[in-house]
Amino acid sequence: MWWMLARMSGWDGDLPVELTSFRADVSGNNVVLSWQTATEVNNYGFEVERYAQSVECKGWEKISFVQGAGNSNSPKEYSFTDNLTLTSYSYSYRLKQIDLDGSFTYSNEVKVNSSEKASEFRLEQNYPNPFNPSTMISYQLPMNSFVTLKVYNMLGQEITTLVNEQKPAGNYEVKFDASNLSSGVYVYRLLAGDFNASYKMLLLK
Repeated sequence: MWWMLARMSGWDGDLPVELTSFRADVSGNNVVLSWQTATEVNNYGFEVERYAQSVECKGWEKISFVQGAGNSNSPKEYSFTDNLTLTSYSYSYRLKQIDLDGSFTYSNEVKVNSSEKASEFRLEQNYPNPFNPSTMISYQLPMNSFVTLKVYNMLGQEITTLVNEQKPAGNYEVKFDASNLSSGVYVYRLLAGDFNASYKMLLLK
C-alpha cells in the first residue's frame, strides 16, 4: 500500500512526495518509526507527530523533525526512534511532510499498543525485501533471553553480527545496512535460548 502526499497549495505539475511505506514497531521500551519514499520533489522534511490515547492527552504533539532529500527520483529510507517510557496506553503517529515553500500535508496514521506482550519467540521476514541498501529485521521475545542475530552469505560465511547480548521480553527491530556488500542472497539467523530461526533476504543494487 502507498500514499501520495500531494501539496496542500495545489498541483503545480511536479510529482508529489510518494510515500511507499510507513510503519511503527515496539522495540523494547521504545517505538521505532520507519518510512520510505519512491520520489520526492521540493521535500524539506518530515515532522513526526504523536498522539497518546490517554486522559492527559492534549492532541497531536510534534516530537521530532527528520530532514528530507529535497528532490529525488530514487527510493529514500527514513527512521526515527521515540525514546519514551511506554505505559499501558496506545500511541498513534503520523508524518507532516513539509515542502520547501512551507506547504504541507499529512500521512496516514499508524498505531502501536504498548500493552501488547510477546507471547512466543518469533523472527519475521525482513522489510523491505528485496532491499537496497538497508532493511529492517524484526523479532520478539516472550522472556528475558540472550540473543544472537547474525548475517551470513550463501557460502555460510559470517558477514556481521547485529545483536549479541541479553534482552528483556519484548518486540525488537534491527536495521541491517548492506551498503558495502554486493548484490545477492543473504541469510540472517536468530538464536535465543532454544529458539533458532533464519530467513533469506535479497540485496539488489
